[in-house]
Amino acid sequence: MGVPDGVASVAVEVYDDGFACLAARDAALLARADVLAAAAPSGPAVSEARIGVIVSSARPEPATARTPWWRSVLARLNSRAVRTHFGTVAGVVILGALLWHLGTGVLLDGLRGIDATTLVVSLLIGVATTVLSAWRWALVARGLKIHLPLGPAVADYYRALFLNAALPGGVLGDVHRAVRHGQSAGDLGRGVRSVVLERVAGQIALTVVGTAMLLTMPSPVLGEVRHFAPLVGLAAVGALAVVVALRMNKAPSRRGTRLRSTLAEAREGLLSRRNWPGVTISSLLILAGHLGMFVLAAKVAGSGASVAVLLPLAVLALVAMGLPLNIGGFGPREGVTAWAFGAAGLGASSGVAVAVVYGVLSFVAALPGAVVLVARWYTSLKAGSGAAPEPDGAYARPSSEVSSEKIAPKESARLASSSLPFSAEPSEGRPMTPESV
Repeated sequence: MGVPDGVASVAVEVYDDGFACLAARDAALLARADVLAAAAPSGPAVSEARIGVIVSSARPEPATARTPWWRSVLARLNSRAVRTHFGTVAGVVILGALLWHLGTGVLLDGLRGIDATTLVVSLLIGVATTVLSAWRWALVARGLKIHLPLGPAVADYYRALFLNAALPGGVLGDVHRAVRHGQSAGDLGRGVRSVVLERVAGQIALTVVGTAMLLTMPSPVLGEVRHFAPLVGLAAVGALAVVVALRMNKAPSRRGTRLRSTLAEAREGLLSRRNWPGVTISSLLILAGHLGMFVLAAKVAGSGASVAVLLPLAVLALVAMGLPLNIGGFGPREGVTAWAFGAAGLGASSGVAVAVVYGVLSFVAALPGAVVLVARWYTSLKAGSGAAPEPDGAYARPSSEVSSEKIAPKESARLASSSLPFSAEPSEGRPMTPESV
């Protein structure tokens, strides 16, 4: 190959030592490089015309762009503290603005009209609606294969109503009821879903009955409802058709499997053959109780409107109560009722008075929940003093459709429930107060 013998012998020696097997080829390449370097013209490697300025110091970094003020405001509005207290602040602002604009004279006159008979009637209405709500909850839980006796369900429902009325937001009682029931039953997710489905049943009844009332009875929104109802119906049908088509042409995924499982539980809890009659009847009777409470509040506040006029206004007030921008229910309900009464020619001040009286009567109807709190607080104190506690077996017995291993509460779930406020577990030994929520 034209490689000198000395180079070849070196390559053989290197190869023998195990360091390289291509040393001969490398030597040839080096020799060729020397020839090319000798033939290159002499002179500088780079022409003087292409020599630039040598920078001895680093280029300064550009100034960092300042964050726009509106982004800072949005970041603060999206903070956890603002999200937590936004509903309470909104309720206070709405109620304060109404009282400042309309005055407190009509409001005080309405509150003076509350007598002992009114309080007794509101308590009786509360008993009826609470027992029916607990029965509906027990039916939904049974559909989800969770055993829930009616007695403990009534006590827990009363406690949740009282916490909803006494604490900001209006939902903390239901949250506590869901978590405690799920941990006591040994299946937190299924227990929470039973509470959610029970509340969904009430909202469905309000939507169906309320829409029928607003479409057929005179109200400030009669024209708007009749105009938008067909469009909303067509949009709902079209959206349902699109969802069905996508599900038929899409391969099953983990999210789709979870959605189908949730829909199956909802169908079993609300629409099964043995559940839907009880869920439907209880939901309608509960709604009738709330509407009756509103009519009673209107009569106590001095409104002379007929029941036919008051019922659509009551539906609007109940819809406004579902917004989480209130203090124990006060806030949007008063604003919407003031507007509805004013639009109906009954006076905005009268609407505020009716809404406030309704809130007071609803709070009175939920007062037995305070008795439940005190009783369980005393039980917890008694257990902490060394008295032998009775086992809490309210949710321990499994349903007849499932085995006891799946439904009976485990020891870990019972210990975990002690971290919840207002827990009825007698082994806690600490007081239960609303401030701990």
